[in-house]
Amino acid sequence: MKDIFETLQADDSFRTLVDALKKAGMVETLQGAGPFTLFAADNDGFMKLSVDEIMADTKALKETLQYHLVEGKLSEEDLRAMDCSPTLNGKTLAVRVRHGVLVVDNGNVTATDIECSNGIIHVIDSVFRPSLSGWYGDCGCC
Repeated sequence: MKDIFETLQADDSFRTLVDALKKAGMVETLQGAGPFTLFAADNDGFMKLSVDEIMADTKALKETLQYHLVEGKLSEEDLRAMDCSPTLNGKTLAVRVRHGVLVVDNGNVTATDIECSNGIIHVIDSVFRPSLSGWYGDCGCC
């Protein structure tokens, strides 16, 4: 079984995310022992914002990507029973179910429970932005 980074790298729909992880110096983290839960925006999710802008600031890029990563392995079933989850960058992600769809921060989860040797991946349709305030980005419940 592949680790999280190898799994992303093997799928062209995560090309932008793979490039961002390399630029932010997070490859080793996602190849580490874990376990981790990664909320992975696909290429379409990244296209909803200015990729050039987000890639220009390595510190902000790393903070953004750490906001997509949770320590521990959380399945879809686990997430559906939660209100929020702390991330590696210290902020919390709001988790809720809306009309039967699992929603994390500002992203709909479009695929779940992609098993990896060091954790699990859930695909999302948007890039989470830790700088946003309000309900998204820090639900205050964790």
